[in-house]
Amino acid sequence: MADDTDLDAASECALANMARVRPVLDKIADKWTILILTVLCPRPSRFNAIKRRLDGITHKALADALKRLERNGLVTRTVLPTAPIGVEYAITPLGHSLRQPFEALCAWALTNGAAIEAANHEHDCIKTKP
Repeated sequence: MADDTDLDAASECALANMARVRPVLDKIADKWTILILTVLCPRPSRFNAIKRRLDGITHKALADALKRLERNGLVTRTVLPTAPIGVEYAITPLGHSLRQPFEALCAWALTNGAAIEAANHEHDCIKTKP
């Protein structure tokens, strides 16, 4: 792990650049972006195939997220010459560049999920005691 000096420098850098960092993080750190990009990473997919892979996402939430991801340059939308007309979404090179940080975040979540649940339980127990 980095020493305190490295952490202090990283913290100072993040704070100094917050005006540039926050808008970017707001675009990728929402409820569905990571999961949608994970679905699209191995191969392009149609809307309903994406929806089937993402348990709990509504039609509107997926449509809005895909529009936002396309606007941000993370996915492309291709109209297919089929009957009925189909639409396929694919991840862009910019979207692919998020793969390593997303994989690290997923690994962290798997490693630390139980610790977070335990902390939640401990916190909730303390708050409910008279």
